[in-house]
Amino acid sequence: MSAPPSETAHGTVPENVYRRRWVILGALMLSLLIVVLDNSILNVAMKTIAQPAPTGLGAGQSELEWSVNSYTLVFAGLLFTAGLLGDRLGRRRVLLFGLAVFGAGSVCAALATSPGQLVAFRAVMGLGGAFVMPATLAILMNVFERDEQPKAIGIWAGGVGLGIAIGPVTGGVLLEHFWWGSVFLVNVPIVLVALAAMVLLVPESRDPRPGRLDPPGVLLSIAGLVLLVYGIIKGGQLADFTDPEVLLTGGGGLAVLVVFVLHERRSDHPAIDVSYFRNPAFSAAVAAIALVFFALMGVTFFAVFYMQSVRGFTALEAGLLMVPLAVSQLIFAPRARLAVDRFGAKAVCATGMTGIAAGMAAFLLFGRTTPIWALEVVFFVQGTAMAHIMPPATVSIMQSLPREKAGSGSAVNNTFRQVGGAMGVAVLGSLLSARYREGIEGHLRSLPLPEGVRHAAGESIEGTLALASRLGPAGRQLVDPAKDAFIGAMHVTVLGSAAVALLGAVVVAVWLPGRPRTEGTHGQPPEPEDAAKPPVGAGR
Repeated sequence: MSAPPSETAHGTVPENVYRRRWVILGALMLSLLIVVLDNSILNVAMKTIAQPAPTGLGAGQSELEWSVNSYTLVFAGLLFTAGLLGDRLGRRRVLLFGLAVFGAGSVCAALATSPGQLVAFRAVMGLGGAFVMPATLAILMNVFERDEQPKAIGIWAGGVGLGIAIGPVTGGVLLEHFWWGSVFLVNVPIVLVALAAMVLLVPESRDPRPGRLDPPGVLLSIAGLVLLVYGIIKGGQLADFTDPEVLLTGGGGLAVLVVFVLHERRSDHPAIDVSYFRNPAFSAAVAAIALVFFALMGVTFFAVFYMQSVRGFTALEAGLLMVPLAVSQLIFAPRARLAVDRFGAKAVCATGMTGIAAGMAAFLLFGRTTPIWALEVVFFVQGTAMAHIMPPATVSIMQSLPREKAGSGSAVNNTFRQVGGAMGVAVLGSLLSARYREGIEGHLRSLPLPEGVRHAAGESIEGTLALASRLGPAGRQLVDPAKDAFIGAMHVTVLGSAAVALLGAVVVAVWLPGRPRTEGTHGQPPEPEDAAKPPVGAGR
């Protein structure tokens, strides 16, 4: 699809591609939406999947966790490799492969007959998602010129927020009318439409000079990320990050990643040029994304239980309550570039991080009877703050790299986001669990229960309420203490989350670029020096 130089009126983007760039963005958003949507849908389906057949699969707490974690483990472990393959083999080709695998995994997950099968098929979906997510952003960078990239990335980031928020609503509607497998089967028609749109609309693009392969670097990155994420997940499950298994896997993953960095520094054909991290704009933006998702994912994890288990809302109602989170991102994410133009990426991102911290701290005021409008205001504030972090941070990352390395840059962006989110769920989730157990333990010990039953009931508010339901009238005395213990644990957890968000504010305030130095760059560093390389068109 490459256009000859005479037909290229818009820098490095061929004219025929430039004319349909916004339609291409719509196709990319569709591909992105199903990956984000599916994970947020699953959150509201957990209670249903835990119920005995035929309503659910009778999954236990550990099996429910691994239905999420198996996806996360494969997804995070392969993101970097998928981005590299996109740069080398073609981003559209890699995206089509990812969509097909994701769709097939969704069908199998919907038809699973046991928790073990569901865990396995979720891993297959993670494989597909790893090839979809980085390719969408990489293609975006190759169909938009530099001056329009901030606006396009803002819309892309708004799509992520939209998927996070409408997932619970969609899941709630499906669970009210269909069986639990419908939350996975709904992906299939979207995948088919996205595949057709990719084939018809999206041009192929790749690095025209990829160099030699770096198999040792690729293998080290996969091993390091898988071990690290597994250690984080296991630490959250055990609520003990000093457990030998956690230290061996998580510490081993960090050690392997150190070896990976050393290997990349010495290689004459590295999988990723680690010198990119010497750029303060690149490193600070990567850290900002990791920290904001650490703070937000942990809170999203317990907000669902607060709304459903403490306040008594249904899955659909809880999903609807999260709509302000999506609305605010849809409004402000595409416009974040205007704030960056006026105040600079440093001020905008630091203010956004501070807004996230303030939203977290607001949960300290929440109890069993707090007016629900207050929760809506907090969600709107958090969505607005996130809309002023993700677009400028992503622009800083992507515009710090040459365009032909867009897949690698997107993979780094998404890898740190995923690892940060996994750490948030694990660390904040384990803190929530530990404090909840402290609050409910005395009430559980007042009942004549076997030790195993008591331990399981103390893991979460869902476990306690399930026990109370089985005990009948005798279990009613557990309901109010369980809700009070959860609220107390939530208050401690949000303090940790707010502290992480404030740390992110400090990071971006110190290292992210300030006000734009030249018109049209949106506060980002100038185009990387690559004059010796041929122009990279979207059709290459």
